[in-house]
Amino acid sequence: MGAILVHEFTTVDGVIDAPTWTFGFDFDPKMGQAIAGLTERAGGILLGRTTYEMFEPAWSQRTADDDPGAPFFNETPKFVVSSTLTDPTWSNSSVVGPYSAESIRQLREEVSADLYVSGSGTLVRALLADELVDELHLFVFPLTRGSGPRLFPDGAPPLTLSLVACERYDNGVVHLGYAPSSRVG
Repeated sequence: MGAILVHEFTTVDGVIDAPTWTFGFDFDPKMGQAIAGLTERAGGILLGRTTYEMFEPAWSQRTADDDPGAPFFNETPKFVVSSTLTDPTWSNSSVVGPYSAESIRQLREEVSADLYVSGSGTLVRALLADELVDELHLFVFPLTRGSGPRLFPDGAPPLTLSLVACERYDNGVVHLGYAPSSRVG
């Protein structure tokens, strides 16, 4: 059974909406290395429908010459959690169906390696609530948005996490990697 590895771009005040606000920051190559460290372990990509619909046009036309991450996103099996998407067109994509903790547990059993999740805020909140996230990697950008969807909204169940990675980049972004305390050690 593989682990579920979540990667999120977030602001200091926790906003995780479509991160066009990251465009004002140079992408530090060390950030790419950290993200590649997650994707190299993954045998599948788990996405919510909204993120899938944002990623497909952005990644499906890219090649390795355009972005070294393109082969991973285009060739790796993608599993979309959705009750409305029925016919995904991006290569190697299939629909899991509506979210259920049991269907995600079953998928973890079927995929021989880790599952990588990027974005997919609604899905990630559900995975966290159901204690299905093994590693949560936050790339915190040095700005606030004031409003917008947050990873941990008011009323979210409390979590106790243990720091497993921490790195500061020249662009001011900080990578904080966490695991649920019960899974550390």
